[in-house]
Amino acid sequence: MRQEWLPEDVVACWTLVDGDWDLVANKTGATRLGFSLLLKFFEMEGRFPDLLEEVPQAAVEYVAGLVKVPAEDFTKYALVGRTAEYHRKQIREALKFRPATLEDEEQLTAWLAAEVCPVELVEGRQREALLVECRARKIEPPGRTRIEKVLVASRNRWEKVFCTRTIERLGDAGTTRLLTLVAEDNEDGAALLALLKRDPGAVGLDSLLTEITKLNDVRKLGLPDGLFADCSEKLLAAWRSRGDQDVPVGLP
Repeated sequence: MRQEWLPEDVVACWTLVDGDWDLVANKTGATRLGFSLLLKFFEMEGRFPDLLEEVPQAAVEYVAGLVKVPAEDFTKYALVGRTAEYHRKQIREALKFRPATLEDEEQLTAWLAAEVCPVELVEGRQREALLVECRARKIEPPGRTRIEKVLVASRNRWEKVFCTRTIERLGDAGTTRLLTLVAEDNEDGAALLALLKRDPGAVGLDSLLTEITKLNDVRKLGLPDGLFADCSEKLLAAWRSRGDQDVPVGLP
């Protein structure tokens, strides 16, 4: 959550409304303030904070004034323990959310692999997409460790799909030609790959002729048209970079 808030935004987003007051009515002191801030935080983020510091100080001071509790008492509120668990349960029920299950995690993994990973390669944005989807499904996101497992599993699943699909499109003949090209004892293949990776350098007749030679050599490989037609430029650039670094691409 962002930490810088304009006063009018704090009022618009952190004000307790009628139903909120019903939930905090029987709470006092740090418990009253902590619950109120967790309620509004979850309402906006679809998750609970991992640290008290995630809650903007401007919001702490504003809500403290509403519930008539000193703002500094928020530091006394524990985010773990029986009281916190009960508060989370109250908030989930009030907002009609539920904790994520293992089945939810599997479904989210499949969704990420199919819808997000093919077009978004930045891990932080994949995580943001996951949190947005959890909120849309009215699911409290799993903890950080489980979220990371979902992200890793979805990326691995998508890469396997991508590699398998590419091999199928290459066909047996195309796959054999490429495997021969990258074989350790194929000096001609190694020379060709090194040439393909080489920067063309300054524009001139020599560099133009070199690039034409490279293009003709690639065409001789007989790669099918449309091999990567449905792949984003970002995806192709990422895999090209992995090839330039001689990183194994994980073909099955």
